[in-house]
Amino acid sequence: MSYDLIVIGTGPGGYVCAIRAAQLGLKTAVVEKRKTHGGTCLNIGCIPSKALLHASDMFDEVTHDFPALGVKVGTPELDLPAMMKHKDDTVAANVNGVGFLLKKNKVDAFHGTGVITAPGQVKVTAEDGSEQTLETKAIVIATGSDVAPLPGVAIDEKVIVSSTGAIALDKVPAKMLVVGAGVIGLELGSVWRRLGAEVAVVEFLDRILPGMDAEVAKQFQRILEKQGVSFTLGHKVTKVETHQGGASVTIEPAQGGEAKTMDADVVLVAIGRRPYTEGLGLEQVGVAMERGRVVIDEHFQTNVPGVFAIGDVVRGPMLAHKAEDEGVAMAEILAGKAGHVNYNVIPGVVYTMPEVASVGQTEEEVKAAGVAYNIGKFPFTANGRARAVRHSDGFVKVIADANTDRVLGVHIIGAGAGEMIHEAAVLMEFGGSSEDLARTCHAHPTMSEAVKEAAMAVEKRAIHI
Repeated sequence: MSYDLIVIGTGPGGYVCAIRAAQLGLKTAVVEKRKTHGGTCLNIGCIPSKALLHASDMFDEVTHDFPALGVKVGTPELDLPAMMKHKDDTVAANVNGVGFLLKKNKVDAFHGTGVITAPGQVKVTAEDGSEQTLETKAIVIATGSDVAPLPGVAIDEKVIVSSTGAIALDKVPAKMLVVGAGVIGLELGSVWRRLGAEVAVVEFLDRILPGMDAEVAKQFQRILEKQGVSFTLGHKVTKVETHQGGASVTIEPAQGGEAKTMDADVVLVAIGRRPYTEGLGLEQVGVAMERGRVVIDEHFQTNVPGVFAIGDVVRGPMLAHKAEDEGVAMAEILAGKAGHVNYNVIPGVVYTMPEVASVGQTEEEVKAAGVAYNIGKFPFTANGRARAVRHSDGFVKVIADANTDRVLGVHIIGAGAGEMIHEAAVLMEFGGSSEDLARTCHAHPTMSEAVKEAAMAVEKRAIHI
């Protein structure tokens, strides 16, 4: 069979690229090694974790907030199998939806392992061992990423788990130790903390959420500590020994010092992810790699003609929505259009409660660039809607260029931050100023008014504080 485009991998980047290409008239096929489409995100990542984050948050609200709201329900009881069924049903609906969309757009789907045997050729090996070779004008590598291992620690997905095992535990552990204070570790640690586990986080760096605005990360750590999560920062894990009923974890200061041991029923290894490029035949066809990632130019082209790459296998943040935007741009470029991704305006969200969201530059990045800037901040404690719904933790921070007033970055800690961040993203996409944001009428009472007030605070004219 011959195609205009074959996409290897049907995660958010891959399936979006394939659908957009088909919309633009390209004869398109996808190759997926899983039985279901959607990649890590839909199957074992973003979607199932958000289902559990929501369910555990509801359990926590019933336990702690309902009495203060005058709602008496007695002592809530956790039905973990039912919660896991909700997660599994959510995943099934989403992956089935992707399959439907591929069919609707007349994208041919091949299930099996795809290997690039030559430019313009992809060999697909099905689960039963049967093989077929597909011909194509263009190949897009969209195989995503995999869990980054902790050296010397074997993940068994029972006692020592990755994010995959952490969303499928059959009981609430009494003690969970999370290795890594990044997005994944904090989200999944929060799930099990709400459900009753004692959660401790060990992080090599001296702060949580590396890459996020430092002021935001510091405030967020305080909030999580108030919720019962403990942190040991500036420490590295040197050994994990499993035993009947759990594990003993040896840690020591990152700069050297006395080691100590922490016990846990479950150890979650969440030190990041690495590009998944194994077994694709990249070495054989000569695709250039750098630190595990596929090297591309500004049009996603590798050094091998007709071979392109998008998503987690290339440079940039490993985010599903970044991969989706690259997928759309990739398809449009192949169709002769001007596909483009603005990497300066890619939001990032931590889906805890409260959520943490950001878009654009952090204060540290602006300072390092030598740009004169102004900052406006507004706390949710001064927001009427936040008080009414008992979600007054956090604040909004707007960073604007001191000379032009152009917004350079927006950072939010608060309930619904992941939704609120997008008005900042739209503003920044159009090169807007803090004045533009401050003079945009916001409905009252809403959490989003805090965004407006923070923009007003850039010029020291916030009203409600």
